Amino acid sequence: MNALHKLIKEAGWTKSSLSEGADDCVEASLLTAVVLRDSKDPEGPWLVFTVAEWVAFLAGARLGEFDITRLGDATG
Repeated sequence: MNALHKLIKEAGWTKSSLSEGADDCVEASLLTAVVLRDSKDPEGPWLVFTVAEWVAFLAGARLGEFDITRLGDATG
């Protein structure tokens, strides 16, 4: 097991309070990077983002860049 894998396995994970304890949620952990996983399958696979990538994603989400209606307009 490499160092990142060990760090991820031992990380503290957070999910939305709106999940109300459900087991089919996206969970996030902030380590030296931002890591996302599916709570139904905590052993893998994980999505790993640099902090800069995560900040850019959150900024885009706040601006509505990923809204379904907006994406639908772009694809016609």
